Amino acid sequence: MPPKAKITKEMIVDTAFKIVQKEGADKVTARSISEQLNCSTQPVLYYFSTVEDIKKAVYKKVDEYHSAYIMDTEIAYENPMLAIGMNYIKFAIDERNLFRFLFQSNEFSGVSMLDLLETEELLPILAVLQNELDMSLEDTKEVFSTLFIFAHGYASLYANNTMIYDELNVMKALEKIFYGAIYATKEVENEEDI
Repeated sequence: MPPKAKITKEMIVDTAFKIVQKEGADKVTARSISEQLNCSTQPVLYYFSTVEDIKKAVYKKVDEYHSAYIMDTEIAYENPMLAIGMNYIKFAIDERNLFRFLFQSNEFSGVSMLDLLETEELLPILAVLQNELDMSLEDTKEVFSTLFIFAHGYASLYANNTMIYDELNVMKALEKIFYGAIYATKEVENEEDI
């Protein structure tokens, strides 16, 4: 008889990731993971003392997956920031359960929008935008937060409803918000200089 395969922490996280992706975060249990891995719950509980600990590890993996997804700006949009916004919305359509897990699981309880703008994960996106706009970091954050709120609204609608995705109209709306936010930020800056 061949020896049993050794269950690793990575295998548990990968399996839980797939469960969240296919069925939603509420389906992640020690039993559901062990069934997928064809083992007892003992290895799962050896590495993680609670299901919440598993979900924290999976959250990190989903966040990394999401970041790679939205930063893939190979699709031809007018500029990289619009590509990131469109990818954010597409992620909500293509990966509904992962989107809900990341952004609708009360993970940001007690956090302000300003706190979110200071996270390390946001730095690559802000760098792309700052380079594109040739603005100060503070002005870049202002433009980003306007675009983010709008894109998040679209993404939430698509993640939670079986709506028809109209890419062209979504892109036009994002462009208006993006360029409007740039214009408004520059206008305020010009008024302050007077």
